[in-house]
Amino acid sequence: MKSNVKEIYKIKTAEKDTLLKWYYLLKLGRSLDDRAPNYLKQAIGWSYHAPAAGHDAIQLAIGQNFDRSKDHLFPYYRDLQTCVSAGMTAEEIIYNGISKDADVAGGGRHMSNHFAKPAWNIHNVSSCTGNHTLHATGIARAIKNYKSKGVAISSQGESSVSEGYVYEAINGASNEQLPVVFVFQDNGYGISVPKKDQTANRKVAHNFEGLKNLRILYCNGKDVFDSMNTMAEAVKWAAEEQKPVIVHANCVRIHSHSNSDRHELYRDKAELNYVQEYDPIAKFRRMLIRYERATEEELNGIDEEVKAEVKKAHKAGLAAAQPAPESIYDFVYAPAYVPQKYPDGLHNEQGDPKKLIEALNSTLKEEFRRNPDTYIWGQDMANKDKGGIFNVSKGMQQEFGHQRVFNAPIAEDYIMGTANGMSRFNKDIRIVVEGAEFADYFWPAMEQFVETTHEYWRTKGQYSPNITVRLASGGYIGGGLYHSQNIEGALTTFPGVRVVYPSYADDAAGLLRTAIRSEGMTLFLEPKALYNSPKAATPIPEEFEVPYGKARTRREGTDLTIVTYGNTTHMCVEAADALYKEGKGNIEVIDLRSLIPLDKESILESIKKTSKLMVVHEDKVFSGFGGEVAATIAEVGFQYLDAPIKRIGSTFTPVGFNRILEAATLPNTQKIKDAAVELLAY
Repeated sequence: MKSNVKEIYKIKTAEKDTLLKWYYLLKLGRSLDDRAPNYLKQAIGWSYHAPAAGHDAIQLAIGQNFDRSKDHLFPYYRDLQTCVSAGMTAEEIIYNGISKDADVAGGGRHMSNHFAKPAWNIHNVSSCTGNHTLHATGIARAIKNYKSKGVAISSQGESSVSEGYVYEAINGASNEQLPVVFVFQDNGYGISVPKKDQTANRKVAHNFEGLKNLRILYCNGKDVFDSMNTMAEAVKWAAEEQKPVIVHANCVRIHSHSNSDRHELYRDKAELNYVQEYDPIAKFRRMLIRYERATEEELNGIDEEVKAEVKKAHKAGLAAAQPAPESIYDFVYAPAYVPQKYPDGLHNEQGDPKKLIEALNSTLKEEFRRNPDTYIWGQDMANKDKGGIFNVSKGMQQEFGHQRVFNAPIAEDYIMGTANGMSRFNKDIRIVVEGAEFADYFWPAMEQFVETTHEYWRTKGQYSPNITVRLASGGYIGGGLYHSQNIEGALTTFPGVRVVYPSYADDAAGLLRTAIRSEGMTLFLEPKALYNSPKAATPIPEEFEVPYGKARTRREGTDLTIVTYGNTTHMCVEAADALYKEGKGNIEVIDLRSLIPLDKESILESIKKTSKLMVVHEDKVFSGFGGEVAATIAEVGFQYLDAPIKRIGSTFTPVGFNRILEAATLPNTQKIKDAAVELLAY
């Protein structure tokens, strides 16, 4: 049902200067949009271009209702006109299109037609269509928490609404009552897939009509005034009511989906003629003349002004510098916190030992007291006396309140995606999330995890997601599938995230403190079998810190180096002690603590002494992280080795639930001991 929005703008009463400004913006956007394919034909760039033609009216309205002093805009790849309307210049559009270093979105690091200006709160959005709805929801949470004026505006095509994380975002915004405007630009197609193949409802916004706290507005996205009135009403309502709004705008797609698509293969001539007739700019021009709001001469003058501006921008674009090849190494990782009190992550504390779970809980509380802009959420995080499935966050909501410590829906993508969004609001914000109750359940969040790993690089250092992702990892608990897997072998393949895996309580505290205080994202893997284990308990100095990329020698030795981390660290020490007592060798055990960055220097120094290396971890041997350690050392330290590098870990099978099956799969002290004897005898 069409919403009864208040008509603010009417052609008969609108100020002439406003109408002419709108016409100028529409012509500028269309001129740039029409020019884009020529760059590809001339091999200059703009190798991806999704035309905005046919979406002009709703995009003009989005941009005109965006206030960069307080709002946050998340445009999608077809939003050229939106960004022009929001104030981006012709030069900035062309710099992005032909991927020049001057591109304000990210210096040519991101795909063309992904326009952004982070300095103006026009956010750099990924190619993963629709995923920015979660980011908009996250930043809307911050807007509400900090009682800031403004709203988040998320724009997308109607077909991308089919993505599950879009539903998660809108459901979450409805549940949390957040000031976010979701704009669906409905042109009837997802590339070549017609709307009827996407959803049973003719209008995809109908799918959300049952959600509480959500308002839905429908408009003619081809009409400037209907679009302008609807967007104005949506932004005003979201800001005043602090609740989400969907704006469903009917548009037409005049051209192909992109320059790699041929729409004549799936659209007939009648349809192609129809969409041309409904050109929003042509309609707006006719209205201006018909209602005597402008003359032909005035509009022709604007056309010439736009032509000159685009020509000037074109020359600037061609003259602009290309990104330097060596710049690929810049902004991969945001600045890490550098420990001052414990620069090597070592201590001589002799106090009472604390369990690993106590170390995590107390460190979280200490960091929350230190920085009032620290937040934590996840599943089962806070309900009466419970604090996480393992009680790591026990007592935190009682001390720090519901705004800073709260439960998330069972939607791992939502947990990760809103962390990405909320951290954009303020550089002081630090977010800790339990990405899933068990590491094995993290896979639904992988799209958002991958997205977040390259935010800092993609924006050329303009945005750093300051997030610590906690995951209870590993087996030895009789958990079986989805409760006993190690996933670091997969997650360490992505540049842009630091990965740590402590084995003892003091290192858990020190690494967590460093992770929370650092900029950028850290994956914090916790060996859950050691949460309450006495062998992982240690004394912990006050404000203990452990730097990234600094391993710890757990046992000195001369005959063999074992590199390990997590649960298997204790088994390696046990095996080494047993073999020493049996007179079979003196083994050095190195606990990596940090997987990325990797302390290869400590490993090299050890093998210079021992001449032999064994890598042990709980994860599968095949494609496990140990393979990277072995390959790295083989490349840079081969001359120091007197034997092949040996790897010990899980079998290349899932982990069974029955304890007999689990024991057959996972490494243990005896398996490590047997392998060490074999390597010592080489």
